[in-house]
Amino acid sequence: MAFEPGEVISYLAMCEEEGSSLQRGMNFRLGPNHSVLLMSQRPNAPYADEVRDGGTVIIYEGHDAPRGDDAPDPKAVDQPLRTATGRLTQNGRFFEAARTRRELVRVYEKLLQGIWVCNGVFRLTDAWTESSGGRLVCRFRLEITEADAAGAPQQREPSRIIPSVVKREVWARDGGRCVLCGASDDLHFDHEIPFSRGGASTTENVRILCARHNLRKGARIE
Repeated sequence: MAFEPGEVISYLAMCEEEGSSLQRGMNFRLGPNHSVLLMSQRPNAPYADEVRDGGTVIIYEGHDAPRGDDAPDPKAVDQPLRTATGRLTQNGRFFEAARTRRELVRVYEKLLQGIWVCNGVFRLTDAWTESSGGRLVCRFRLEITEADAAGAPQQREPSRIIPSVVKREVWARDGGRCVLCGASDDLHFDHEIPFSRGGASTTENVRILCARHNLRKGARIE
C-alpha cells in the first residue's frame, strides 16, 4: 500500500492510488485483492461509524438506498442488501464477503474538508443487521490486520486508529504542519511515545510530523 497508517492525504491522491474517482463510501473489490471503505466521524457525518477496542476495530455502518421514487427519504427505509432487480448492493457484496472472513479492506477517513487520513488495512470479519430509528441498518466489523492489501505479512506491528476527535484537535493545535520543521506536505499523525512503549492516543501524545522526521524517528522516543 502506498500510504502508511496515519498519513495525511488529499482526495486526489487517494483516488489516484485506488484508480477510481471514489464517489461512494463503499467500494467492493476495487483491486484484485482488496476493497475500499471511506469513513467519517465528523459531527455531520451521514453514517454512524465507530472505532472500538483501542483503535483496532471499526464498526462500519452500511449505506442507504439511493434517493428515488422507491425511497424519497432514504433514512426512513431499510438499508438494502439487493436492488429492486435482485442484484447485490454494495451492502450485499460486503455482507457476502464477511462470511469468508478473508476480505482485506483499505480504510480511509475524512477528517476535514479536503483532508483525508489513511487508517490502514483491515480484515472484514462480521456483518449483521440491526434496528436503528425504526429501520434495519447494516453493520460491518473490521479488525486491523498484520497483512497488507495484497495479503503479504507486514514487517511492522499493526498500527491503531487515533480517535477522530484527537486528530482534529491535533491538526488545529499544530496548524496542519510538522512540529519539527514546519513542513505542510507529506504529513503523518505520530505518537510521540509509541504504542510499543506505552504511548496513548491522546492529544498530549499525538503530533504532526512530516515524512522525513517521521521516518527518522521510527520507534524511538525523542
